[in-house]
Order: sequence, then structure tokens, then C-alpha cells
Amino acid sequence: MSLYRCSSLQFQFTSTNSNSPRFQLRHHPPPPPILPWRRPGGSRRILKLRASPRLPCSSAMAIDDGPTSPPSSLQDQEIMLHSRAFWVGKDTIAWNMDVGDGSCCLYGSKDASLSAVNGKIGGYDVKIKLEPSKERLPKHVIEKFPHIHDYKSFQIPPGLDVNSLLKYQLAVAALSSGEECTSITGLQLPGVLDELFSYDGPLGATFSSDSVSLHLWAPTAQKVSVLIYGEPEGGDPLEVVQLEESNGVWSAEGPLTWEGCYYVYEVYVYHPSTLQITKCIANDPYARGLSADGRRTLFVNVTSEALKPESWDHLVDEKPDLLSFSDISIYELHVRDFSASDDTVPSEFRGGYLAFTCPDSAGMLHLKKLSHAGITHVHLLPTYHFAGVDDDKRKWQTVDSQMLESFPPDSDEQQACITSIKDADGYNWGYNPVVWGVPKGSYASNPNGSLRIFEFRKMVQALNRIGVRVVLDVVYNHLHANGPYDENSVLDKIVPGYYIRRNLDGFIEHSTCANNTASEHYMVERLIIDDLLHWATNYKVDGFRFDLMGHIMKRTMVKARSMLQNLVKENDGVEGSSIYIYGEGWNFGEVAGNGRGVNASQFNISGTGIGSFNDRIRDAVLGGSPFGPVLQQGFATGLLVEPNDHDHGSKSTMEHMLAVSKDHIQVGMAANLKDYVLTNHEGHEVKGCEVSTHDGVPVAYASSPIETVNYVSAHDNETLFDIVSLKTPVNISLDARCRTNHLATSIIALSQGIPFFHAGDEILRSKSLDRDSYNSGDWFNRLDFSYNSNNWGVGLPPREKNERNWPLMKIRLADPGYKPQQNHILAALDNFCSLIRIRYSSPLFRLHTANAIQERVRFHNTGSSSIPGVIVMSLEDGHNGVPGLMQLDPIYSYIVVLINACPTDVTFTSPSLRGKDLQLHPVQVDSSDHVVNESAYDSTLGSFRIPSRTTSVFVERRAT
Repeated sequence: MSLYRCSSLQFQFTSTNSNSPRFQLRHHPPPPPILPWRRPGGSRRILKLRASPRLPCSSAMAIDDGPTSPPSSLQDQEIMLHSRAFWVGKDTIAWNMDVGDGSCCLYGSKDASLSAVNGKIGGYDVKIKLEPSKERLPKHVIEKFPHIHDYKSFQIPPGLDVNSLLKYQLAVAALSSGEECTSITGLQLPGVLDELFSYDGPLGATFSSDSVSLHLWAPTAQKVSVLIYGEPEGGDPLEVVQLEESNGVWSAEGPLTWEGCYYVYEVYVYHPSTLQITKCIANDPYARGLSADGRRTLFVNVTSEALKPESWDHLVDEKPDLLSFSDISIYELHVRDFSASDDTVPSEFRGGYLAFTCPDSAGMLHLKKLSHAGITHVHLLPTYHFAGVDDDKRKWQTVDSQMLESFPPDSDEQQACITSIKDADGYNWGYNPVVWGVPKGSYASNPNGSLRIFEFRKMVQALNRIGVRVVLDVVYNHLHANGPYDENSVLDKIVPGYYIRRNLDGFIEHSTCANNTASEHYMVERLIIDDLLHWATNYKVDGFRFDLMGHIMKRTMVKARSMLQNLVKENDGVEGSSIYIYGEGWNFGEVAGNGRGVNASQFNISGTGIGSFNDRIRDAVLGGSPFGPVLQQGFATGLLVEPNDHDHGSKSTMEHMLAVSKDHIQVGMAANLKDYVLTNHEGHEVKGCEVSTHDGVPVAYASSPIETVNYVSAHDNETLFDIVSLKTPVNISLDARCRTNHLATSIIALSQGIPFFHAGDEILRSKSLDRDSYNSGDWFNRLDFSYNSNNWGVGLPPREKNERNWPLMKIRLADPGYKPQQNHILAALDNFCSLIRIRYSSPLFRLHTANAIQERVRFHNTGSSSIPGVIVMSLEDGHNGVPGLMQLDPIYSYIVVLINACPTDVTFTSPSLRGKDLQLHPVQVDSSDHVVNESAYDSTLGSFRIPSRTTSVFVERRAT
């Protein structure tokens, strides 16, 4: 083995030139099209092609080196593209087939030459008769694969060399009593692979003092080699090393001079999409570094001192304090949005990791302001290696911004220009995962080499040092690509049919949007947990937000949380007890109703300490849902009290809708606890889980406050200001819309549970009404931390997701009265910071347990005679030395929050609130919002006067 040193081993801090200027299924390209082909005889058959199948025609090994044109005719072998049988254990195959008086056989062909023509099966090396079983599938099989619980069981005779056979092309066939094939199908192998090859040893590239070792889990591969390159692209390999296999794991050992070089695996494996032994060129699933666009894996030791910023190993001691998960508040931010338009950031840093290291930039000063108010965590949209943005900035296309600014605010010209380059610019949200364990190269100064690792760490360190912790958005529920040829396919090239979840026919499930992963499979779960460990320890991140968490198994999430919680400073350099995880617990697709095992849905995750987004409070506050009529109003947007032109029904219908919405909000403000008891709009005492949505689903699902993430706005769907501008009547003032924006935010800020805010909520951010800006470029996603503009009226949003509502949008975008000025933006920011300061002024807003919330949180304006559009919540504390509640707050003994969504002032009186020494919260007294200063309380009557569209907080100070 030759020794050499690669040119990329030199670590340099230089940057390349930059030329840069649910829940809904929204941000990924569609799966490959369904193509029609005609069978011989003219009958039309629809065949979903993942890659063009080559059907074997001889006994020679069918090795596929790349895609070809579709065949001119498809014979009976095309049925073998289906995999309708399941090899669930070393001795059991499940198939929904009754063979009657016939028989069932397993066929295997080492060179992928199986054929089925005119009822005869040929090309096989192995034929094994299977014995039908009268017993049901074993319990453990049904638990793992509930979707085949009623399949018949076929037994494999003992003594079979299953390990070797799993490398073959495999099929099971039903034969008549005359040995004629009546049905044949391929097999899905994850069950038997998990039973025989589950592995907990090293994977990826591991470094010792004198060598580099490679380990790749690929039990179905027939041959694996590693091709080692000296450069990130082009050229011939410096060396080709064949890996050796041991029980499904392929390994090789090389010299330390491999460090800084690049490599790919060459895997020969049977791929069910081609029906051939296919040569696949793949990155390492455990890659820790990549070349630009992920064309090759980088040999990199992430523990190298050269890749650590100064004092990196001591960052755990610098992190801001976090006493309880109940103290968390989250600010969701896209890396590029943060600085792409910030002129105070050096041009070479804009849109990337290093923008966060500029302490005096407008963006960092803004984050400092939020941190000082109390925001604890910045949630970054995907930062792993994703598809959709070229890592080489020199290839990006741009549009002349001055030209865009010349168009009218309601023009469709801007979106046409942006759409024309949407796949060639520098923008994408990033929900297109390719390699999970490597930072995205387009955000780095140089996507080649190891600079992206260093710069990502600098970003985390810089954010921690201004007082905020860092959450990563992780997308383990799906992959961007599949098959043996797509350059963005990785896992499906190495163990085809294992990592990606398949339906009963063997085709890929796409309910998440594309290529759903299967965390119910052992090595998929392991890869997820290993990846989390990597980001937590090597990048010292402080939390993880799981995209479409409901498509991941609950077991996986519980294991992940346990692993993270057990990390300790002494051994791991981080305190895992402070790492918070949460996600989207939506329950849909093939996993709904525990269809693939117990999934991490909102209801299933209860009791685990894992957070999930509360869409109930969002919909009740704003009205409708992201998938309903855009004009449907809610509590904050004028339902009943200030109706728009949408037909909500009769007045009594609207009264009922508003009363129900208020119930949903109050349950959410009590952390959406399923056992919290409150008085509903009918005057009945009910638990949170007994309050139902319109389709009968319980509103509440959480067992503890940290399991609820309350929000009204996120990267998905319209921004808060935009949805408010759509739902409120067209004739109200801009000031009224800004107050509505603030009122909606106040409900989240003052609720129990974890509050979550979309970046820009606090400065009236607009995306010009775009409901899905994942690929809408910097133009529609612009954040302006100079506070000169909120980005309203920059043209009609992209046609693809918005055209249906263009007529509504044009009216609003063309009206200059809708566009906030700088004074509106600054007032919104001041009001937002006031809310956050109020939240952190008392521990009563951040109670730790369900019992504490039940004891201390009470809602007043309830029952059938309550005032519409008004929520009144009190928070009660105990007194030291007095029996009853324990004292938590040294300053305030009682707090009353009053939320008036009405367009008029409201007076609320309650006998239970008489005789208290309540005063407007000092933060609101000192606020620049003069309207809230008009709030008043009469102790004698227990009466409050609350201005229109205002949230007022009154406090009772303890006697000094």
C-alpha cells in the first residue's frame, strides 16, 4: 500500500469568492413520475420506475453499470419489481398467499438471472421448498411489522446458509400441483437483516494513533471497495482497496496519510429497482466531511485540535444557564435568512456560518436584544448536507434586485424572475437530506476540505456567548433521493430496500414527501441515534427539533432522549441533561394509528418528556388551519367581534366557534395538559383531553408542560403578519393589524409550556403573503434587521403554491396602507421584548409540573355568560410560612393576564378578583405602548378595563 499525502490535508482559513447578490407537504421535489408502458398485446400497465429495469436474458451475471433507456417490451418478469413477501426472521417468510394444494418455494440467483416465463421459473441457483404454517406470525414479528399481521407464515428448513443467500436476487413463488408458477414476487428483507446482522460496533472512518479504519454495514453486498482520491473532484483514484466482510460489516485499514483525502465506496449489490447486481458509487453513511455537493467523503478526524476554535473544549462551561426545560423559549431562524441581506456583515460571510461571529452586525445585535429579553434558544433550520443548493457559490444565479424593486408591489413579475432561477440560486430551506452528519457546504467559506466543521463550531460558540443555546433541525423521516444512480442517493445504494420504508407491494412510501425512512429497522434507528450523538458531542449543540417526528418510532425517540440525557461533561464534554428535543408529532400516512409500530405522534409521545408542536392553539388563535379557507378567522383575527367577508355562518354559529376556540386556547395556555381541569364554554368542568377539535380528536395530549411547544407561526405557511393581514377585515387600520400581530404573540409568550417564535414575528416580518417560501429565494425570505422594511409588498408570491389566492393578495399588496413603516416595526419589537421580559419576570409563567399548573393556573371569563373575545387567566403563588401552596416567586404573589381580542375596550369584573393589590406590570408601565398603559383595575369591584386588541398583565407585589 503506497503512502502519500493529499493536497487538501493542509488546513487553511481562507474563503472562496462569493458571487451571491403537516405541517404541509411542501418543500421537496415530487417522487419520480409514474410512467405508462404498453405490454405485449397492447394492454396498458402503470409501472412506477425508480430506475429503468434491465431484465436478465442469460445465465451470465447481470451487472448494471448505469441507467439505460426503458425496455421496448416488458415480459412477465416485470412483476418481480414488486416485493410482496417479507423475510421476517431467519426461519420465517410472510406472504399474503394461499397456495392451496400447491406449494411455495424460495428461489435465489447469485447473478440476478431469475426469470419467470410462461409459468416456468429459470435462472436460479437455489430452490428451497417452504412449509406453510398454520400458526400466526410470531408476536414479536407482528409488533415490528403490524401492517402484515394477517399474513400467512412460511417456514424455512433448518440448516440453510441464510447469510449467503441474502446476497442473491430472491423471489418466492406459488406453484400449482403440477409445478407451474401461479404467482411470484420479490422479498422485503429488513426483518431477517435485523435478526442476523444487527451491529453495534464501529462504523465510518475511525482514527487511531497510527491508522485509519473503515467500517461499512452492507450485509447484502457481494463486493465492496473503497476508491481513494487526492482531490475533491475529478482525476483517477490514488488507490482502490477491497474491503473484507465479517458478518455483514465490510472493513479496511489504511495509513494516517489518508486523512485529508477523499473516498467513495463502490458497492456491488442486488438492487430491486434494477433486478440486477448493480454497481453503486456511494458516500459513507457515517461521513463526517464531504467535498462540495457531497460528491466524495472526506477523511477527517473531527476531534483534531486544528478543527477546534479557541477554548472549544471549555464551551460547556460558557453555555448560558438553563435550570429547567420549562425555562426554554425558542426562536426559529434560517442560516441564510439571518445575514444574506445584512450590509453590516462582510460580504464573504453573508448567508453563512461566520455571519454569526460578527458581534456588531445588525443581526447579532438583534439576537443580543432578544437574548437579553429572555429568549434562550435559537433553532436553526437544516444545516446538514442537503440537496437543492449548489455548494459552489460561483455557480449561483441571481436576479438584479434593483429591477425587482422597480415592479409594483402586486406584480407577478418578481415571482416569475425568482422562479426562473429557484433551483440555481443559493436558497433552500434544506429539507432535502442527503448526508445527515456533515454541515452544509454552501454555508461555509469553502465547501471542500474541513473548513465547514471549524466554521460551524465558531457559529455555535458565538451564539452561546451572547446567551442563546443552539437547536438543530434534523430531518430523519425521509431522504432526498433513492436508487442506485441518483448522485444524492446514499443509503439506498448500500443496503437497497432497507433504510427506506416500503409499502405492501415493495414500492417506496412517500407520505412525508419523498423516500420515507424506516426507523423501525434496527440499523436505521442506530444511524439516527449515532448522528444525534455526533452533533451533540462534536458540535456541542443544545437541542434537536425533529421534522415530521410522527414518522419516527416512539422507541427511537425515547432511546435518543435517554442517550442524550446520559451524556456528562466529564466523559463527553457536554451536559446532556440540558439537551431538549421536540418535533412535529403529526399522525398521518402509513404510520398513522401505529400502522408501522408505535410512532412518535402527539398522543403516543405523552409521558416521555419530548416536546411536540401544539397546532390546536395555532388554529384557534388564527382561525381555520393551513389547509382550510385562508379567510377563516379565529380568536385573534376577528371571529365574531370583527368579521371579514368570509361566510362563517350565522351569528350563533360564530358565537359557538369563538367560544370553542377560546376553550382550545385556554387548554393550550395550560400547557395542553390532558388532565388539566377547566370550565368550558358551556359551564362544565372538563379535562383538557375532553375538549375536542371539530373532528372529535382531543385537544390536549401532554402529561407535562415541557411536552407542549406552543406557536402561532413557523417557517411553514404564512408569516404571522401575513396571515393576520389576510384574515382581518380589509378596512381596519395598519395599527390595528400590528396590535393583532402582537396580541397573537402574547398568547404564546404568556402560556405554560415552551413558547416558539418564527424569526421576524417580532418585527412584523412579511414574505409578501407567500405560504410556502422553501424555494422562494432571498427576495421573498428577506429579513431586515435595520428595521427599515418588513418585506411586505415585494410582489405576488410564487405562482406554484399561491396562485389560487392571488386575487385576494393583489387587493392587499396594492394597498399602501398595509405596509408597516419603521415606527411600526420598532414598536412591535419593543412590545415583543416586553412580553418576553414579563415571562421571565416570574417563575409562575414557567411552572415545571402538571400538578403545579392545576393548582396555580385558573381561567375566569368562562361558561355560557362569558364575554366573547376575552381570556382572563390568573397565576397564584403561595406564601412562606403559610400552609398551602409553596412560594415560588419572591416578588409577585398573584398575577392576572387579560387578553382582549375585541376592537373595543372591555370591562371585566370578577368577585374572585376583588380586594387585591393589583397593579399593571412594571414592564408594561415602562413600555412604549401607550395603549396598554390605559389598562385599569378597581380593587373594590374586582373590575378591569382592557383596551382593544391588548394583552394586559397585572401583578400583586409581596409586602416588603
